[in-house]
Amino acid sequence: MPKVEKHKRENDILLGFLERPALKWLAAHMPAWVKPDTLTSLGIFASILIFISYSLTNISDNFLWLASLGFILNWFGDSLDGTLARYRKIERPRYGFLIDHFVDAISATLIFIGLGISPYVNFSVALIALVGYLLLSIMVYLITYVTNVFQITNLKIGPTEIRVVAILANTAMFIVGNPTFSLPYFGETSFYTLIVGVLACLMIIYFVVNTSIQAHRLMLLDEKRLERKLAKQKLVENQQQEIQ
Repeated sequence: MPKVEKHKRENDILLGFLERPALKWLAAHMPAWVKPDTLTSLGIFASILIFISYSLTNISDNFLWLASLGFILNWFGDSLDGTLARYRKIERPRYGFLIDHFVDAISATLIFIGLGISPYVNFSVALIALVGYLLLSIMVYLITYVTNVFQITNLKIGPTEIRVVAILANTAMFIVGNPTFSLPYFGETSFYTLIVGVLACLMIIYFVVNTSIQAHRLMLLDEKRLERKLAKQKLVENQQQEIQ
């Protein structure tokens, strides 16, 4: 299997034309005392801030602005740590890969649970969305392991786009409030619960479809490799028989 440090990164996001130049500029102007691990820690702190902010929206919806600040800080820390390491040529590929995705899992858990605790999204639906997100993460990591291609985005949507959507949703929740309506079989449901529920379904469907496609593709590749191996073995056997 390919080594982690040899994998190819694919990051074709919608906002890449804005994000990539911004990250390069920030990395070039970052003070020397700021290390990649410093930025990773900032990302974790930001996730905790988002969790606390969503929880506190039970007291006041003004905390939605603090949650949005948390998403900005999370982007700054999570997106810049790897860029800074590559800019300074101090990469630690295996350590970085492990810590980065370990932190992503913790951040996603905190954010979705925070949403579930808030008055805007049903807790069970938030947990289903968390499961969908983690399934997609597992899919990406396993595909990276077997293909040596680390595909950060899915359908041109990556962590940056998700953060932008979250900030826009926070703004809408603050301005519009928490509209509710009645659904068959589900009863009284908030608009944001419905949105998160739809996103959860889409993530799980995409996980099933893409995993099936990748599995079928890899099965065909392995079968061709096996056919070549058997053909080579048969050729060697025939040559040995001719010699005898």
